[in-house]
Amino acid sequence: MRETGATPEGNTHAGVAQMEAVFAALRAGSAQDRTPLYATRMDRLRRLLALTVQHQDRILAAISADFGHRSTHEMQLAEIFTTMSAIRHNMRHLRKWMKPRRVATPLHMLPASSRLLRQPLGVVGIIAPWNYPFHLAIGPAAAALAAGNTVLIKPSELTPRLSQLMKELVGQTFAAHEMAVVTGGAEVGAAFSELPFDHLFFTGSTQVGRIVAQAAARNLTPVTLELGGKSPAIVSADCDLDVAAPRMVFGKLFNAGQTCVAPDYALVPRQRVTEFVQAMQRAACAMYPTVADNPDYTAIVSQRHAERLERLLENARQMGATVAPLTALEKETSAHRKLPPALVLNVNDGMSIMREEIFGPLLPVVPYDTLDEALDYVNKGDRPLALYWFGKSGAERERVLNETIAGGVTINDAVWHVAQENLPFGGVGASGMGSYHGEHGFRTFSKEKPVFLQTRWNAFGIFRPPYGRLFDRAIGALKTLF
Repeated sequence: MRETGATPEGNTHAGVAQMEAVFAALRAGSAQDRTPLYATRMDRLRRLLALTVQHQDRILAAISADFGHRSTHEMQLAEIFTTMSAIRHNMRHLRKWMKPRRVATPLHMLPASSRLLRQPLGVVGIIAPWNYPFHLAIGPAAAALAAGNTVLIKPSELTPRLSQLMKELVGQTFAAHEMAVVTGGAEVGAAFSELPFDHLFFTGSTQVGRIVAQAAARNLTPVTLELGGKSPAIVSADCDLDVAAPRMVFGKLFNAGQTCVAPDYALVPRQRVTEFVQAMQRAACAMYPTVADNPDYTAIVSQRHAERLERLLENARQMGATVAPLTALEKETSAHRKLPPALVLNVNDGMSIMREEIFGPLLPVVPYDTLDEALDYVNKGDRPLALYWFGKSGAERERVLNETIAGGVTINDAVWHVAQENLPFGGVGASGMGSYHGEHGFRTFSKEKPVFLQTRWNAFGIFRPPYGRLFDRAIGALKTLF
């Protein structure tokens, strides 16, 4: 979901050259202090937290200006609170995470011992998206700093005000050898992916993720790809729609659907489709009585993205779909890039809306007759970033969990598994690779070095040549016992 404009060639070359100089400073900083002390890492996390707390009003104003309008309350929850929570979680657990871990040593290798030593990788690159531009830059950065790395962030060109503000604030808060932000368009982003990072972390579309992975591969740079896809919401035949509908509406319409884990389509029992539509309309109208002048409803990030969503709707209509508005229609919404939320009925797999990730306030409804049919529908597509199930039957819930593969799951609600610092967040297959959050993020940005400590007195001498009868007896016994 990246959109770019033309960039003057001279500016591009200057931006790339500046970025390379910034990277060199971070590389030097990493080399000078390869394993920062606990106190150093805590100091960096405290400064990152202070940056978030002290400048939150400026951060929110910049994001809203970039979007045209974004709900302040949604930003407080998704940009500020979640970022502060992630940083504080790292701070609370950092000392424990840094400790070498003793692991069991096989009996025949005693009295030696074994441990895992967690070390920083070096310089970490983070490419952040536009939909949650602050949290999805600073959250991974907190994990990378906690693990002892230096960090370079490339924010999205679609949120230029926030990107410039982050560059300013990070430059004021961190030394050049600790963390930095570089800005620019697609050309700078492409050059960023080609830098010889020790780890590259990307959040964005699957299409761009493939390009980033290919660029990183030229340096054998390991990557974490947080992508997207079509995340299903399965409504069970025994689902209480009065409970489920408000939760699904929240998950779908938060940030006007511009969320990678938003439900992308709903699988609904055929005999309950009408009831489902009515329940969703009641829930949406209760949350958003109006759209155009509602401060709680977020605008689509750009005109180009708004037009793409309109094209998805038009293509679906032309191929026989019907659109069921979730709220009262208002003529002035298009001028504000506030797309009215809607369900799309009578869809088929040939429609663009069923092939592309929607990333907007549109929810196709796919009827099904049996659970087997619903599971087959999910499994024939790419593995989704998220999956949701709404129902009462424990047996059906276990079938859904065991017979599908997804990056993460929330049961009887939507999106909330992402907010758990103790749960890893990441995709699988086309929806991504690798994970972060909490200790999982610390481990992503660390090298867990295995260390074997041999003792002065041991029996390993029998495994050295010249070989003879003693070796034969020893290896025979080991093969029998171990």
